[in-house]
Amino acid sequence: QVQLVESGGGSVQAGGSLRLSCVVSGYTDTSMGWFRQAPGKEREGVAAIRTGGGTTVYADSVKGRFTISRDNAKNTLYLQMNSLKPEDSAIYYCAAGGGWMPAQFMLRSSLYNNWGQGTQVTVSS
Repeated sequence: QVQLVESGGGSVQAGGSLRLSCVVSGYTDTSMGWFRQAPGKEREGVAAIRTGGGTTVYADSVKGRFTISRDNAKNTLYLQMNSLKPEDSAIYYCAAGGGWMPAQFMLRSSLYNNWGQGTQVTVSS
């Protein structure tokens, strides 16, 4: 049974940092990603990573501020978020199950079929 469990969310002031973690059990996959969904908005891809070659992709809105990484030995996915802005506030989800996919598709939520329960990130101005 696949399980993805996120942690690390919380409330910070603008300019602050948070580190999200996602422990994955029962599954190993080529592509994993972080997505977020704010109230009234669609879920959007934030960052994704491919194991092996280590390919990473980022949404334009987080480039230079967020870093995705993966510790395969610990089956854990991370998202380091720096210089947070109020518009980063959302529920953040980790996802797996897409298999190998071209980099330009790695932020498409429809291509992932396993999701965590989400962790809330709130950034105040």
